[in-house]
Amino acid sequence: MDRSTNAAEIQEHSDTGAQKNRVVTEEEWLQKWETHNIGFHKEQGHPLLQKYLDVLLSGRSGLRIFFPLCGKAVDMKWLADMGHRIVGVEVSEQALKEFFEEHSLPYSEEPVPEIPGAKKLQSISGNISLYCCSIYDLSSYASLMINLMEKNSSYLLVTVSYDPNKHKGPPFYVPESEIKSLFGSHCEIKCLEKVDDFSERHRQWGLDYFLEVLYLLKLVS
Repeated sequence: MDRSTNAAEIQEHSDTGAQKNRVVTEEEWLQKWETHNIGFHKEQGHPLLQKYLDVLLSGRSGLRIFFPLCGKAVDMKWLADMGHRIVGVEVSEQALKEFFEEHSLPYSEEPVPEIPGAKKLQSISGNISLYCCSIYDLSSYASLMINLMEKNSSYLLVTVSYDPNKHKGPPFYVPESEIKSLFGSHCEIKCLEKVDDFSERHRQWGLDYFLEVLYLLKLVS
């Protein structure tokens, strides 16, 4: 991807405690969209992205911004309206079509020859390109993100923190040690904020706290 590639996303992965080897299969993820079990979707956009947008952009305009695991994030339209170009990846075609339909954005579809079964949904204006495929068809996650980053890139990463022995996920608990293990040899990592996001839903899961943790990653070389 050309120019400075940024990323804003919620990563849900862990290999910790009771969640060891627990993953969300592609079938489970697609079923969540089919049954509209999408409590993770934020109808008003992600407040941490809104709060730290200036940190992400650093005064730059016309950037290409990458949303991995994008779902139908409303932030994509918000940033596109600012003049940025959006690239997203999401395995649920339903999620991508709902994004364009809910924002009344006309779009086109075309196959992606390099990835069997994949397709690209692109706004007619050309500033939003969303790829329907598994992000793991592209590369391993951390390696992909590092390869997409350039010298002046900024990467906002949101993880969640709670007692993983009390909930099997998703979303999955991601300790800071794992972030450092995956990205520390390539990136400067700064924890910007920890936000109490505990709700009745989390209480029903058996949890007594639930935090969103925001990191800023910058390539060191």
